[in-house]
Amino acid sequence: MAGLDTNENGPGNGDGEKAGPGGRRSTLLKAAGLTLAGALVLGVAAAGWVYWHLNDNITSVDINSALGDDRPPRALTTPTDAAGSASASPVPSRALNILVLGSDSRTGAENQKLGGGPSGGARSDTAMVVHLDAGRTEATVVSIPRDTLVTRPSCPLEDGGETAERQGVMFNTAYSVGGPVCAVKTVETLTDVRMDHYVELDFAGFAKLVDALGGVTVTTEEDIDDEDSHLTLEAGTHHLDGEQALALARTRHGIGDGSDLGRIELQQQLVTALLTQVSGTSLLSDPAELYRVADTVTGSLTTDTGLDSLGELIGLGESLRDLEPQNVTTVTMPVVPAPWDGNRVVAEEPEATKLWESLR
Repeated sequence: MAGLDTNENGPGNGDGEKAGPGGRRSTLLKAAGLTLAGALVLGVAAAGWVYWHLNDNITSVDINSALGDDRPPRALTTPTDAAGSASASPVPSRALNILVLGSDSRTGAENQKLGGGPSGGARSDTAMVVHLDAGRTEATVVSIPRDTLVTRPSCPLEDGGETAERQGVMFNTAYSVGGPVCAVKTVETLTDVRMDHYVELDFAGFAKLVDALGGVTVTTEEDIDDEDSHLTLEAGTHHLDGEQALALARTRHGIGDGSDLGRIELQQQLVTALLTQVSGTSLLSDPAELYRVADTVTGSLTTDTGLDSLGELIGLGESLRDLEPQNVTTVTMPVVPAPWDGNRVVAEEPEATKLWESLR
């Protein structure tokens, strides 16, 4: 009859599908599938954006191309076993040396607020050579006093020119006149040790990193009252936020003899405390926290081109999974007062050379 559905399977929806319980179930399954597919697409897009964003955060310098082959040799690869095959262990097979600089960048309002000074320059106020052993279970962090008098070699500049070689100049002038490339070349000239990688963190980046990690706990053995760093602390244990931790890293007056060596001791305490803080966090099990820290770190880094991607940084981090804070040794390059300038130091020999030889 007219107006009646003649589908032998019963009432339909006009598209040949059942309108009964089975049809509703099919419709719901399709809707759920489309929702899941949409969620997956959004998830992949979000993950892609996060990866791109973190990669885009990183600033890099092609140090290898700038310096060429006239450099100390890389550390030797661990020999293969008796059967002639490489070890099945996934850990790296050679030691790694990384030059880590803390710069008092004068660019950006945040850096100026934190003590970077007027715009238009920067110095490497903190310099550490981080030596990772072949198994990545032990590390040695060697601080180089910024007041060390060194021979600063001729360094290539971005415009194609070169800086002039200078003898008996402060170590931190290398960064001022030639940036990361000259800093690396000067360290390699001083130590005869190949710097495999370069990492730089500025004032604002360090403060943000400490805050992202929830602060850092340190113990000071004496009262601190430094007008320059604007830090006042009584002797004892303190949990510091990022700005306070930065002030501690910059403190030199009012502690010890007021020299850069006293500041280095405080910086080494901070390094150990931060490693302990990182090892005690849930970074790997908390994606939101991991992203927050990664966003802070990558946004504050300048690296060589061998560490300028998220994948390369993650790879380095993964290789350090078995490195415990108690297996990190912090030392300072042996120095003595310069005979012609009591406010400066020079490498103490042969102790300094022996130290650098142990890192090759």
